[in-house]
Amino acid sequence: MARRILIIEDEVSIAELEKDYLELSGFEVVMKNDGISGQASALGEDYDLIILDIMLPGIDGFDILKNVRAVKETPILMVTAKKEDIDKIRGLGLGADDYITKPFSPSELVARVKAHLGRYDRLKGTAVERNNEINIRGLKIDKDARRVWVDGDEKIFTTKEFDLLLFLAEHPNRVFTKEEIFKNVWDMNSYGDIATVTVHIKKIREKIEYNTSKPQYIETIWGVGYRFKV
Repeated sequence: MARRILIIEDEVSIAELEKDYLELSGFEVVMKNDGISGQASALGEDYDLIILDIMLPGIDGFDILKNVRAVKETPILMVTAKKEDIDKIRGLGLGADDYITKPFSPSELVARVKAHLGRYDRLKGTAVERNNEINIRGLKIDKDARRVWVDGDEKIFTTKEFDLLLFLAEHPNRVFTKEEIFKNVWDMNSYGDIATVTVHIKKIREKIEYNTSKPQYIETIWGVGYRFKV
């Protein structure tokens, strides 16, 4: 599977040039041209590396860097048109992995991206870590730590709430009856009180859904049960 790169750059011509060279090197690239959409994508989706410009409309690169670094260890390569050391010091202090100053050659950018991905894989064991996480449209489930985040904001789950969410997320797009859920999550036969399934689904939706009346994750299949949508 191709490694995913997010470019947050308001100069479209520069972003497109970066995208072209990275795609020629086998990367999957997503572009965002303002700070607000860029931050939303960085927090809500799973990327292998982020290329982040400092001067952006909406939210500047330093704020995006700070907010992303608070919840993710994704390598971040900062891009700036300024040569002052103070910008580099500030960015590195906030958690940037590297700096590149405009103008730069696309081949240099690709080389730095590859170097940082290799370093990150060696130090953090990315491949292993991903197997223990589920990331879907801003929802992150850490199976080992038993923790859940929505757009970077951690939500507190009870033991059974987490078990139920994880069970559904690990079987995406499959419809389960309440009886099947009760048996698998509570490890009991369907003659138990399956009404508890409905109660737990309601509580989970209140924590992860943006609009509980129009859920984007856990869908009710009327007359049947529930499905986790991806």
